[in-house]
Amino acid sequence: MSNLKLAVILGSTRPGRNGEAVANWVLTKAKERTDADYELVDLLDYPLPHLDEAVPASRGVYAGEHTKAWSTRIKEFDGYIFVTPEYNHSTSGVLKNAIDYLYAEWNNKAAAFVSYGSLGGARAIEHLRAISSELQLAHVRQQLSFSLFTDFENFSVFKPSPIHDDAASVLFDQLESWAGALKSVRS
Repeated sequence: MSNLKLAVILGSTRPGRNGEAVANWVLTKAKERTDADYELVDLLDYPLPHLDEAVPASRGVYAGEHTKAWSTRIKEFDGYIFVTPEYNHSTSGVLKNAIDYLYAEWNNKAAAFVSYGSLGGARAIEHLRAISSELQLAHVRQQLSFSLFTDFENFSVFKPSPIHDDAASVLFDQLESWAGALKSVRS
């Protein structure tokens, strides 16, 4: 196993969320690989209040114990796969809030995106790409977008089309490649 450590960040805390099945599918596919270690990071395990730090994250001065715990967890990874729903043409508020809590912990690392929604969540990914650029988080081209109409039964049971398997392999290849290259930038 490589020394690359990558997180699958589940970006929804909504009761009955579809994201849990999507994140578990991504994690199962990722664990078939041998070039990196993948772990699930569920935002339910990091209950961050609406951003409550007085000092901007770019200064790296954290007052809250919840922020320090979140920082410690995110800092240990070389890259991330953000699993996001699409709410109102964007990502979830809880994911945006969690991202905004930190700055340097994201810098010079790689990111990939997996979304789901009525239009596959593509607009949520577009917003995450802009946010990632500001955080010096290099995002890969390949993305996965799951439609509530074709990849979910009754809009709630995740049954992804097999077409996503090849796209997932490309996403993992790109993420692992970029995460490895950026590791040298951080050393």
